Amino acid sequence: MNRFEYVVVSIDGDYANLKRTDIESDELKLVARALLPPVIVEGTKLCYEWMSYSILE
Repeated sequence: MNRFEYVVVSIDGDYANLKRTDIESDELKLVARALLPPVIVEGTKLCYEWMSYSILE
């Protein structure tokens, strides 16, 4: 299974904009906050693996 790393760029209501950090990309991914860990803020680093997001330390 693939693993992707993101950083939370902005939070807009029920959605968050994520930017890939494991590759060079300027594209943002819009993700429903219900799919993300409940304690995210702008700048939180996330890992997407096995169809779920978790916070990277």
